[in-house]
Amino acid sequence: MADAQTLDELYKASLVTDEDLNAAVSGNLLDPTPCPRSIAVGVSLDVAAAVLANRWITDMLADEERSEAVRHTAVRTAILLARVG
Repeated sequence: MADAQTLDELYKASLVTDEDLNAAVSGNLLDPTPCPRSIAVGVSLDVAAAVLANRWITDMLADEERSEAVRHTAVRTAILLARVG
């Protein structure tokens, strides 16, 4: 794995699966405590930090009127945009 890849690049290379992403999203929605979390074999990420790094995503999650599907998509987007290294 090259340095400073995004999770999206790893996803496109099939090193991270939909199941991996869904588990990471669900875990973060249940417990947004900042800490490194295993996303896939050899890939970890502080999902909470990835969420906080994007204002649009934090705004989506702060809006109590947003549906669970929107919240899920917002966290998934944060994960895919995150850099790993």
